[in-house]
Amino acid sequence: MIPRPIPSALAVSLAGLIALAAGACATAPAAPAVDLTPPPPRPYDAKTQLEYGNPPPRAPRY
Repeated sequence: MIPRPIPSALAVSLAGLIALAAGACATAPAAPAVDLTPPPPRPYDAKTQLEYGNPPPRAPRY
């Protein structure tokens, strides 16, 4: 059996598909900037407010 070459229309469409896939991978959007701000402090519960006042004293820094 003699191997026959790929028909030109199939070869061109296959090459176009590979180029399209490579182009889609190359143009991925950049990742969004990371937000480094800390989350807001949680509100104190009723027991903490009754025991320590509102707001409670700061914790000691060691």
